[in-house]
Amino acid sequence: MTSEVDQAGADDDARLAVAAATGDTRAFGVLMRRHKDGIYRFCRRYVGDTDDAYDLTQQTFVSAWSALGRYDPNRAFTTWLRAIALNKCRDHGRRATVRRLIFGTRPSTEASLIEVASDAPSAETQAQDTQALRALDRALSTLSDALKTPLILTALDGLSTAEAAAVMGVSPKAVETRLYRARKALGAQMEAFFERA
Repeated sequence: MTSEVDQAGADDDARLAVAAATGDTRAFGVLMRRHKDGIYRFCRRYVGDTDDAYDLTQQTFVSAWSALGRYDPNRAFTTWLRAIALNKCRDHGRRATVRRLIFGTRPSTEASLIEVASDAPSAETQAQDTQALRALDRALSTLSDALKTPLILTALDGLSTAEAAAVMGVSPKAVETRLYRARKALGAQMEAFFERA
């Protein structure tokens, strides 16, 4: 259930998008400032790399600017924008798969792993937290797109099942089923991690 404030923001987004479609760059700038952090977080969670996430966020907004003429103001702007970001992330994943097939795997670097800022009092606790987050990041990366996408949209980005379904172009029931499978798969991997730790 959306609040009146949320609805006012959605109406304002739609108004700004319509203005941007007529060439109003200031309106598009407002939309970018409003949504860039959320799109970046989505891309970061999806691809697992900060640099790639920045690039994908930029690509999302470039594509959104180009496609504003096709935006339906009766549709939530955030849903439309996340659908573009999702397509960019999927394209990135396909390109990465092709690169791995051609060039082989590249070793992961420390920069591509999650950096953890922790308030934990000891270095040991920080190290354990870092290891757990890395294990979660790796576990998330092993999920198929069909399972990873609804999990990121709902559990991490806070969208409702219906909103995630709109972004993905599937039914809410399909999202629920995929969420169940994703949580089950992640749970098994994380359980194995904690048993080893």
